[in-house]
Amino acid sequence: MQIIKVVTRNLVKHKHLCHPKLLNVTARLYCSAARGPKLPLAAGYQPKPVEEAYWEREKEPTKELSSGCKRGPYRMILPPPNVTGNLHLGHALMATVQDVIARQQRQLGYDVQWVPGTDHAGIATQVVVERTLAATKGKTRQEIGRKAFLDEVWKWKAEKGAGIVQDLRQLGCSLDWQHEYFTMDEQQANAVSAAFIRLFEEGLIKRRNSLVNWSCALRSAISDIEVETLEIKEPVEVAVPGYEQNVLFGRIFDVAYRVVDGQLDNDGQPEEIVVSTTRPETILGDVAVAVHPADPRYIKYRNRKEVLLQHPFRDDTIPLIFDIAVDMEFGSGAVKLTPAHDKFDFEMATRHKLTGRRVFTESGEIDEAYPEFQGKPRFEARDLIVERLEQMELLREVRAHSMQLPICSRSKDVIEYMTVPQWFLKTKSMCEAALSELKSGRLQIMPSTFETDWERWLTDSRDWCISRQLWWGHQVPAYEAFDSRGNSCWVAATDEKTAREKAISKLGTKEVRLTRDVDVLDTWFSSSLLPFSVAGWPNESYKEKYPLDLMQTGHDILFFWVARMMMMGLKLTGKAPFQRILLNGIVCDAQGRKMSKSLGNIVTPQQVVQGASLESLKATLQQSSDAGVIKPEELRTSTEGLVKMFPNGIRECGTDALRFTLLSHNIKHHFINFDVTACYTNKLFLNKIWQAMRFTLGSAQSLGITLDEFETMEGVQLSMWDRWIIGRLAETLAICSESSTNYNFHMATSALKHFFYQNLCDVYLETTKTAIRNRTHDAYVHVGTLTACLSWGLQALAPFTPFVASELLQHVPLNIELKLSEYQDPKLQAEVADIVSVCTNVRQMKSRNQISNRHSPKLSLFAQNEEAETILRRHLAQIGVLTRCGCVELELLNEDSKFSKKLNFFSTAGALCSFGITIKEDFPIPKEQREEIIKTNKKKLKKLVNELQKYKVRVDNEAFQLMADSATKTHFNNRIKELQAEIDNLIRLAA
Repeated sequence: MQIIKVVTRNLVKHKHLCHPKLLNVTARLYCSAARGPKLPLAAGYQPKPVEEAYWEREKEPTKELSSGCKRGPYRMILPPPNVTGNLHLGHALMATVQDVIARQQRQLGYDVQWVPGTDHAGIATQVVVERTLAATKGKTRQEIGRKAFLDEVWKWKAEKGAGIVQDLRQLGCSLDWQHEYFTMDEQQANAVSAAFIRLFEEGLIKRRNSLVNWSCALRSAISDIEVETLEIKEPVEVAVPGYEQNVLFGRIFDVAYRVVDGQLDNDGQPEEIVVSTTRPETILGDVAVAVHPADPRYIKYRNRKEVLLQHPFRDDTIPLIFDIAVDMEFGSGAVKLTPAHDKFDFEMATRHKLTGRRVFTESGEIDEAYPEFQGKPRFEARDLIVERLEQMELLREVRAHSMQLPICSRSKDVIEYMTVPQWFLKTKSMCEAALSELKSGRLQIMPSTFETDWERWLTDSRDWCISRQLWWGHQVPAYEAFDSRGNSCWVAATDEKTAREKAISKLGTKEVRLTRDVDVLDTWFSSSLLPFSVAGWPNESYKEKYPLDLMQTGHDILFFWVARMMMMGLKLTGKAPFQRILLNGIVCDAQGRKMSKSLGNIVTPQQVVQGASLESLKATLQQSSDAGVIKPEELRTSTEGLVKMFPNGIRECGTDALRFTLLSHNIKHHFINFDVTACYTNKLFLNKIWQAMRFTLGSAQSLGITLDEFETMEGVQLSMWDRWIIGRLAETLAICSESSTNYNFHMATSALKHFFYQNLCDVYLETTKTAIRNRTHDAYVHVGTLTACLSWGLQALAPFTPFVASELLQHVPLNIELKLSEYQDPKLQAEVADIVSVCTNVRQMKSRNQISNRHSPKLSLFAQNEEAETILRRHLAQIGVLTRCGCVELELLNEDSKFSKKLNFFSTAGALCSFGITIKEDFPIPKEQREEIIKTNKKKLKKLVNELQKYKVRVDNEAFQLMADSATKTHFNNRIKELQAEIDNLIRLAA
């Protein structure tokens, strides 16, 4: 028999393992002293026991395998999940992507420092805790007080934070848990205060009155990312927090402003200018009416020194102004200006030096400055104001109007733009610095399509409102100081003692009274410091762990988080926090819909991993409703959506299948459609590999050997099919290596799935069974080849599926000497691919016609030429095995060929041959089945003719002849010959 070279383990050196570019193995592989049949595998792959065994091994001290070289640190931070609930699929995608990167980098010799953490998520967490408090105790935060409410939030954080950590661990994330952070821990709090104070003292942070997004329900400013847009096409009622009845939106109101000292029109009515508005309640705060200077309807007013209009609800007048920003096509071409409550109006009023008038209080009620409507909620006041306008004969028309309604994503309140005192960070110079990183080429954004967004956001960026009127968060480290004469100033300090010293210096007196600002900082402010704050900044030791090598996160927060990290990093450390940004898409359901409560299509990682019955899915929703996390109407729609999507619940898939499925998509796409069915299919794929390992272990046992005896493939005489499968392994590892470099993980998972499923399990393994069953000398070579393929293939698969890979890799040697470059044989790969294609065509015909072993099928192959006959004859044994035909005969197709008229089924199988199948006479073929065979062949013939025509048209094209290279021309001409031969053969067979 063939002898496989066995060398002492001490002589197996890392340099012989694999070309460095092909090295792509798991971060942590567990070896066992016992191997082979002493470590039997279960009959089938079951995720739960495999994962439990993995965690048991985690408790034991193990030595991590690496490439043998040390390349220094590789740093990442996990985008911190909000402590508002459990991990969702978007988090699972990001965590899996980074875990794969971490595991691959460790095997390349890097010391990976991947830091985990959670975010306090100011608004989001406060809202959800308030809802829970109301649902469970019937209390508001104001009723229980600030201290008691913060105690409730910390309890929530402890519970949800622990759940998130547990979810990440169960996902298999190999994070640096000893360096775990929380964005409100002591280190982060110190960094936030230091950053604020430094920026304040440089004059970049200032407090001023300016327009912000305001949530009346939260009584706080909110960021742009927390503003959603509701498209309204026609008048519709919308539920608004704080109102018993729904509020009607989707109307526009034409209101007349009478010109002071104006002339009378032909009907004897006072001269007026009509404005159109969707928000008549803001008329109270109008400070001007604006028209375009070129609008012919108002050109007569251009020559007047001043045009004043009588305000309908105030005993004063407002001016008519001219501005080219006015849209002449909108309504009457005249617009009212309410700068205290509208972004467009604010900008225009600033240009014309007009002071805004505030209409609403922070809770959304009419201000005391308007006693007629004082204390009325803004949308109730709207109806009253419209009614009064009608009484004053100033309401001209009310009509339907499409509009975009800004909604607070947290409270679902309608956003009110308000001018309120806030802390603002000047970002112009910081944005320019962040933009220069990209333009200079020092920063790489993947995919590059987001470079345009980076430029647009940083070019158009405005001052950043960094304060929030919340109780949960980092309290602004600023004090307002007053002296005895009424003078005041703001100082930034971490404590009152320091603040007093600074205030005394500023005010020039020791008689100082201090009041600390009760506001908290925007969550994005603290998060923007993370690359260096988690490393210890402002302590100088942070430089040892800064900057990061990669920032990976979702594209939806490219500006809100990633760009701001770049801005703050450059400003506060003088060095960019990272030079590469990898952005992933948003995880949607199988139909491409965003996951939301209203659709009921939200799926959690745990439900996919562990499986969930429909009853348990409903129960989870009910628990969220009882806790106040979701509203009763959301419960109904969510339940309906769940029943529609998962009528039979969700089958258990396991963590590995979830990870593999997530990375089977191109993560760089804008949206990633996650299908639970595909996840279960990948569980079956992993079971296929499990069965291959069982077969290999059983084969070795039957031959009286153990798998750890295979340490090298050097000097082993391999068959064509042995060399073919190792060649396929080499190509797969090369794709995995390239994919890891370019972060195209979907290409790696696709290559691995094709290798294990189609190449190894469905083809090569089947061809080894006869030799192994007969214990021939080839059997030992086949088992060695299987072992090598499983070892190296599983090591490449392990970053994606660490649990099952770790389990199976215990049963094979990890360092089998294999010089993959020796097996790169394109000619052999093409030849075997043709043979496999022939077998596939035969199997498909057998499947369509339900031909099984009981029919004793006989396969007749008709080679198209002598070269094809030579190739086919080399592989007759494998063809017989792969087609499951007990008898295979081969005949050269020429003028002397005698086609058997007894062929029951026939067709072509590509460029090599045509084929026919004969079954026992005991099984007559119905007339309908014969007709179906003829019909199928006619369809195939038509398809071949169409393909041939396309190739001929291309070849006959003059441009093709001029521009195509010789290799392309040769390929096209050969393909034309192959298609023509296949067409001729199919016609002859059918004759």
